[in-house]
Amino acid sequence: MFLQIKQANIGYHKTLISNAYADLKLGDVCLLIGNNGVGKTTLIKSILHQIPLLNGEISISNKNIKTLSVKEIAENIAVVFSKSNIPQHYTVEDLISLGKYIYYPFYFELRKEDRDEVAHIIDELDLNQYKHTLLKNLSDGNLQKAFIGRAITQNSPVIILDEPTTHLDEKNKLIILKTLRRLAKEQHKIILFSSHDWRLAKEFADKIWYVKDNQLFSGIVEDVLLQHEELTNVSLFQVNDNFVPPSIQAPQVHKEMLYSLLQKNFEKDLSALHFEYKKGFWEIIVNDTTHQYESFEEIVNFVKNIH
Repeated sequence: MFLQIKQANIGYHKTLISNAYADLKLGDVCLLIGNNGVGKTTLIKSILHQIPLLNGEISISNKNIKTLSVKEIAENIAVVFSKSNIPQHYTVEDLISLGKYIYYPFYFELRKEDRDEVAHIIDELDLNQYKHTLLKNLSDGNLQKAFIGRAITQNSPVIILDEPTTHLDEKNKLIILKTLRRLAKEQHKIILFSSHDWRLAKEFADKIWYVKDNQLFSGIVEDVLLQHEELTNVSLFQVNDNFVPPSIQAPQVHKEMLYSLLQKNFEKDLSALHFEYKKGFWEIIVNDTTHQYESFEEIVNFVKNIH
């Protein structure tokens, strides 16, 4: 295993993650998930040795990170944090080229093969039209892509990204995640990225690291998802204290839509109703009588007239 966490207590002055064991091999894509404040960013900073472990060990290529210099850590790990300082007067091309700094003195000229690599990454991230745009003039999404491009250019065997898709629309989210997965598989890199959206794991990740109750649960995506029901059965918002929902039998997206619609419109007990979605129609059973409606507007009008 290339990245290993062994019996580690992770935190600042108090332990946020206790007795953590996890590992990743080259070629793995891993999603790091957990609620705000559970220690995801602290875990990332511990892997980078920016925060010392309270106990245990983290190793890269069988070397304890405590024994590695800052330069050696940079050669092994590229990182993109969700909040990064924007270099003034830098363009997209300038920022992505910065990934090469760890291999050269501070003042240097990129070789042709380096410039070709930077151009390829700019193209792959769909940033060609912004190549010479100042970073301060970019949208949040394109700025995030540019910082990810810098991490890719660093050519480190491990790339860690803290909430990399936060500011991205669906198109750019797919570009980033497909690019990262292709990098992992074709260039044998470890990709570790954090997100609040567990659904990304099903399509893009091999492993999950799930932080909950001061523990780090790790393993194959499907195993971890099935072991933690709260990840796959996301609870619906309860924003109306006087609303008592009906029973609803429907695909998840239809169920969520109906639940939200009823909660927004009614402050009453609807538990005597049963809704079932069948072949494009909603069947509503009340007092042993079945009613059928096609639109949500019809449903609202029907429920209004129930006493």
